[in-house]
Amino acid sequence: MPTVTPSIAATLPDGRTVRRWRLAAGRVTADVLDLGAALHSVRCPDRAGQVAEVLVSPLDIAERFGAARYFGATIGRYANRIGHARLPVPGGALRLDANENGNTLHGGADGFDLRSWSGRPAGDGSRAGVEFRLVSPAGDQGFPGTLEAAVTYTLGDEGDLRIDYRASTDALTVVNLTNHAYWNLSGGVEGTVLDHALQVAADRYTRVDADLLPVPETPRAVAGTPFDLTAPRTLRHVLDTDDEQVRLAGGGFDHNWVLGPGDPGAPATAARLVHSASGRRLECLTTEPGLQVYTGNAFDGSFPDLHGRPVAPYGGIALETQHFPDAPHRLDFPSTWLEPGGIYRSTTVYRLGVEP
Repeated sequence: MPTVTPSIAATLPDGRTVRRWRLAAGRVTADVLDLGAALHSVRCPDRAGQVAEVLVSPLDIAERFGAARYFGATIGRYANRIGHARLPVPGGALRLDANENGNTLHGGADGFDLRSWSGRPAGDGSRAGVEFRLVSPAGDQGFPGTLEAAVTYTLGDEGDLRIDYRASTDALTVVNLTNHAYWNLSGGVEGTVLDHALQVAADRYTRVDADLLPVPETPRAVAGTPFDLTAPRTLRHVLDTDDEQVRLAGGGFDHNWVLGPGDPGAPATAARLVHSASGRRLECLTTEPGLQVYTGNAFDGSFPDLHGRPVAPYGGIALETQHFPDAPHRLDFPSTWLEPGGIYRSTTVYRLGVEP
């Protein structure tokens, strides 16, 4: 029987209490926090039935305000980057918060990942769940319109962790929400994900410049490049390359793969990650048109994870389902605009299992 168990996880230096909801179904458990509506822990069995932690999260929750920012959090209002921190609107442009090289990253300096969301149990008896809500006022980090956002996590007995996003606005704005979880399916045995095999259901990707913004002549075909993950490839071999795009991202991936057009009611397979030694498998399904893959290239070992091990370079991999980076400036990209009366909806499923 799926269960939801609330508890107090931590008290922050600013006095805020961080609440945790533990979702349990079958042999999988997932901890979610009201701080950043964040996925903080996922434990699941390997081929031999041994249960272990497979999410990369900081041992000290306060690190979410430092080197472990974004880990597992809900990212908004706009996941990824908006170039020059400017939002083109009818009649001109709005200035957004510039928090990375003059651009806006993950919604600005005070993004949704640092907010305390209101949480309540959710689910229908067959699934364990929790729903988080947040109101972002007009002008928040420069974005127009009051945005009401909701994120619901539910966990089923088959090891499927589902994340449903919903948002509405009272003025024209942009919305692009995602979850920034980092995975390491070794269960603490290996400090990197380089021995994981990754497959992505995409034959195109968006090339980037030095600021990791899409260049004009993109998307491009993955064929003949390290970005060709149409068949499973081990990350250690894929990233052993002198490819310019890999160099620009700091020696790994920090790129958007172009998925199919998507069906709002039917998440489709976007990626499959396998750790062969343990047999653990993670499938990512989504309604979103893009998948940002980040291989933890910039991790520096400055804080320990839930295993007590320093999070080193390539210590985890993020599979961020989302719309494309800098889409407000690109008419050829799927639109991220939301009008009053419209509803933003997005669904992603992380399905955990084992290989035979």
